[in-house]
Amino acid sequence: MPAVRRALISLSDKQGLIPFAQGLVRLGFELLSTGGTRKSLEVAGVPVLDVSQYTGFPEMMDGRVKTLHPKVHGGLLGRPDLADDAKSMSDHGITPIELVVVNLYPFVETIVRPNVTPDEAIEQIDIGGPSMLRSAAKNHKYVGVVTSPAQYDRVLAELERGSLSFEFRRELAATAFEMTARYDRAIADYMSGLTSIGPEGSDRDFPANLTLAYERRSSLRYGENPHQRAAFYVESNPPPSTLAAAKTLHGKELSYNNLLDLDAAMQIVREFRQPAAVVIKHNNPCGCAVAETLAQAYLNADAGDPVSAFGSILGFNREVDAATADQLCAPGHFIEAIVAPSYAASAFEKLTTIPKWKANVRLLECPAMLEPRPVSQEYRRVTGGMLVQDRDETPEVTNEWKVVTTRTPTADERADLEFAWLVGKHVKSNAILFAKGGQVLGVGAGQMSRLDSTFIAAFKADDRARSGVCASDAFFPFRDGIDQIHKAGITAVIQPGGSKRDDEVIAACNEFGIAMIMTGRRHFRH
Repeated sequence: MPAVRRALISLSDKQGLIPFAQGLVRLGFELLSTGGTRKSLEVAGVPVLDVSQYTGFPEMMDGRVKTLHPKVHGGLLGRPDLADDAKSMSDHGITPIELVVVNLYPFVETIVRPNVTPDEAIEQIDIGGPSMLRSAAKNHKYVGVVTSPAQYDRVLAELERGSLSFEFRRELAATAFEMTARYDRAIADYMSGLTSIGPEGSDRDFPANLTLAYERRSSLRYGENPHQRAAFYVESNPPPSTLAAAKTLHGKELSYNNLLDLDAAMQIVREFRQPAAVVIKHNNPCGCAVAETLAQAYLNADAGDPVSAFGSILGFNREVDAATADQLCAPGHFIEAIVAPSYAASAFEKLTTIPKWKANVRLLECPAMLEPRPVSQEYRRVTGGMLVQDRDETPEVTNEWKVVTTRTPTADERADLEFAWLVGKHVKSNAILFAKGGQVLGVGAGQMSRLDSTFIAAFKADDRARSGVCASDAFFPFRDGIDQIHKAGITAVIQPGGSKRDDEVIAACNEFGIAMIMTGRRHFRH
């Protein structure tokens, strides 16, 4: 151990800096620092040596060059117990640096701000910080590298006992390399986005090389099945309207399947401005409704398929109030989890004290659930590779929809068709959905034949389908689907169109007096 214990501190995020630095000084460390970090320490009365005084070389170019110096990196990379390294350090007045405390310029936080220019973004590309982290992490046998305020207490505790253990230094080094890898990936992705890769820029959003950086939020008990291991990872700075930004207020640990279903619930209720409720089972909506009140929306959603609703995941697009909680707590209901923008205090108390499942139900809160967010990409693994596409979240262009039948939908039918279309886009293909009065009545999902999905939706809806509407996520390839929905009593249909037999399907609708809208947009969900 050198006679002088030296720590180099250079921070963008100064949370916890002062007490940590005071602790290091109390343990006998001399502090080296730069720029804003040094000024913060000086204002707090913490003794600190400017890096420029140590190197004998001034900061220059608006601070772009300050720590890129042999006396800094020699102190980080030198191995004092190797004769050649020790001689070089002695010859050039290089003191070993025992601890490096560094986090990086806020590049990611900068590029997500609206209207940020490339020049502004590029100025937030840290050079010296990653260089110091990599040098210290490479030489972790001798140097501790600290990258987060969350590490400060443990670092001080180990230093109180003498020095950082090798195992802890290796753990800190791994975290540092993870940080620089994520940082470099964000820069590479941003720079690729500034460059047209395809002949007309068609590949701008799909870089030639794709590296994803996600942080583990939690380890899960298991995956889809008990024999599968699983974990939940989140992206850096997830939009506040996403599941990753939701907060768990109550209940037992979330499972892999819970998370999938909660995300599906959020995606659907985000579609509506009226009070909306959705009932999710196995990633499909078995019930969904809009109404004047949230309580009524829930009652209608649950009534869509009450058998399937047992043990379901629920989503709401309004604060869960006492009236809604009363309905949720009624006998015969069993709920696995709920996601909503918020919960009234009285509703929260009822949900966590009244029903039999009170201790287990997971209650998640996402206040920004309805906020707009940019269309993002989704990733799906195949063996040996990855499929990437834009999420199917772009707004529906309803003024481009076309009525293709002799009869035009009534105002009530039109409202139900729009409702059914928005819910149906979230149903697994082949998807057929029956609705009436802002309520889902029957869903046929995930079938190999569209006709099979039609039979299932009709079976689920039963007599309630009469005078209802039907949404289909893709075109009807034959008229047999129209024949079936006519038998069920459906009076209006919405579908993308695009089949070679569209004329045959339209003729069948005209024969039965069914109104049909073609949207020109398909919503497959495989």
